[in-house]
Amino acid sequence: MSALSFSPSKPLFHVAFGQESQLRLLTQIMMFVAGIAALSLSAHIKIPFYPVPVTMQTLVVLMIGMSYGARLGGVTILGYLGAGAAGAPVFAGGAGMVYMMGTTGGYLAGFFISAVIMGLLAERGWGRNWMSTALAMVIGSAIIYLCGASWLASFIGLEKAVSFGVLPFIYGDLLKLVIAAAALPMAWSMIGRRNH
Repeated sequence: MSALSFSPSKPLFHVAFGQESQLRLLTQIMMFVAGIAALSLSAHIKIPFYPVPVTMQTLVVLMIGMSYGARLGGVTILGYLGAGAAGAPVFAGGAGMVYMMGTTGGYLAGFFISAVIMGLLAERGWGRNWMSTALAMVIGSAIIYLCGASWLASFIGLEKAVSFGVLPFIYGDLLKLVIAAAALPMAWSMIGRRNH
């Protein structure tokens, strides 16, 4: 397969667990719950990093999209957002609808859009090598930034939104890109060896 493929393909989750499994619905429910749990945990782990601490939340969002595909990935992110809207402590800085409509609301909406786009790319063969994974992560991060900064700009203006809501996080996202570009192709390789 070429580095950037646009032919229909199956995301990692479907290849790992099989398309026709009788336990498929149960497996999807387990993956849904595991995705929400991973996102919730990643929001509360802060790693000291320059110039701001890094959470792994955006990495988990993008990896869910790339691993689960557009439908299951999108539904998982909606489940996470729904849990937060209901008041569960799943976000990094608060919970409930008031929090979601605040300054971080655009980033949260960007999580859903980005996960769906990542899933669509995965369903076209992206994520199986480091090049397509890295490019997908750049696209996914850009979507989150665009949604987040656009919403944040309505509170503090565009210049400050970029200065405070995008630029400080670039270095951390480059680190996440490297992690994803190594991890996802490695997972594909392991599944390929198992299936052969």
